[in-house]
Parts: sequence; C-alpha cells; structure tokens
Amino acid sequence: MRFVVAPFVVTALLLATPVHAQVDSREGIALQNQIYQLRQELKAAEDQMSSRGGSRPVASAPIPLQGSGSDLVAQLLTRVDALEDQVRQLRGQLDETQNQLQQQNAGLGKRIDDLAFQMNPNGAQTGSQMPAYPNQGPAPAVAPPVPRPAAPPAPRTPELILKDGEAALGRRDYPAAEAAAREVLASRTSPRAYDARLLLARSLSGERQYAQAAIAFDDAYNSSRKGTHAQDALLGLATSLSAINEKKAACDTLTRLRTDFPQPRPDIAAGSAAAAQKTGCR
Repeated sequence: MRFVVAPFVVTALLLATPVHAQVDSREGIALQNQIYQLRQELKAAEDQMSSRGGSRPVASAPIPLQGSGSDLVAQLLTRVDALEDQVRQLRGQLDETQNQLQQQNAGLGKRIDDLAFQMNPNGAQTGSQMPAYPNQGPAPAVAPPVPRPAAPPAPRTPELILKDGEAALGRRDYPAAEAAAREVLASRTSPRAYDARLLLARSLSGERQYAQAAIAFDDAYNSSRKGTHAQDALLGLATSLSAINEKKAACDTLTRLRTDFPQPRPDIAAGSAAAAQKTGCR
C-alpha cells in the first residue's frame, strides 16, 4: 500500500511562499510554525513505516502559493488542514499495521503453547530419578579391602561441552548433540544457555522431532529476540512448523522474520525464500 503524503509537500510550500509575498503577520508566522511541526510529524511517521517494511510515501507535485496578505494566509490554512488530514490517515494506517502484527504474534504464541501442552499434557517435569533398590540383605561380616579411588576427572566447562555438541551436530550424531545441549541447560545459571538452546533445537530437528524442535526454536528466539541466533531461531521455527503441517503459523513466523530483520543474512534470506515456497506462503 502506498501513501501520497508528505514532508516533500511541506518543504515545497516553505520554499515557494516568499516568491510572491512576505508573511509578516502573526497568523502567517503561526501557520508557518504549524507547517514545520507537521513536517516533523510526517517525517517521524514515514520513518516508522519504513522501519516496519512499509513503502515510502510518494511526493505529490508542489503547487506554488500566489497572492498576498489575506489570500496567502487562506492558502496556507487550506494546506495545513490538508496536511493534518494526511497525518491522521497515515497514523491510522500505522495503527492498523501494528494491530495486524500483534494479532499474528498472539496467534503464533498460542499455537506454540498448544504444541507444548500436547508434548507434555500433565505438565510433568522431566528429569532422572534414582531408582529405589530393594534391600540386598545384611552386609558381609568382613568387607574386602577397598582400593583408593582415582582422582575424579576435572569437570568439563560449558564451552567444551558445546564444542563437542557442535562437532556431533556436524557429523549428524544428533542424539550426542542433544545430550550436550541438555547438559549445558541443566545448569540454569550457565552463561552459554543461549547457544545451548539453539543447539538443542537443531538436534531435535535433525532427529525429526519437529514438534519438540518448534518449541525449542521458539525458546531460543524468545530468550534473545535481537541476539546473534534470533534469525536462525525464527527460520528453524518456521521450517519445523511447516514440517508438522502448521502452514499458517509457519507463514506468520516468516512474516515476523522479515519484519524484525528487513536485511537478513544471505543464508537466512535464501532459507526463508525456500521455506516460503515450500509452505505455500503468499
């Protein structure tokens, strides 16, 4: 949708006005100030539309002002009224675009919650528990000598764990990559949890557990929506949703990717185009 408004018209008015008459009255000066303020508002609205992926306004041809005195003031007043109408229309279109994006994000968030509930309807926490062993009877009267245990190996750092996980992912050993990611995520205070979330999502996708992968990609994106992995997480979320036949949610995710990152990385742009074509997004 293109909008015919704008700062270009106001600039033309300000440049054309003194050609035939000088505005010295208080009314004329006030109108010039009002035009300047409207120009700033239109520029801000135009920049906001451009940042959201909208088209830049097309400048209408400037009409030079002619006359003097009251005629010039009347012409300026007419132009100001027209500019105010254009500002109101542009703001209405901005509000409509924002509402559409909010509705898409809300619908996508609900679908992700539904997937999470389907994967774990009872809300049970996963985790290993020590099995209870039956009583093995009394200990022998004389225990054999116990050798001195060897010193335990030094604990692996999250960086080493993730390095091993990425290597496993590269050789398509997806269970090993998943195990490495979960090992890092087991510590809630791990400084590499953000990287581990993406590794987990990619591992699950490699295992073709697409519903769980969609939830993991969504977690990775929401943990840092402008982080270094945000584009990868959104693209992975879209492809995972498409794989489980959630076409609309996948297309909404690709729309969010284009909105949040108007200039994506080349590999993300190519992957997004391929995903949109495969899913049938318009």
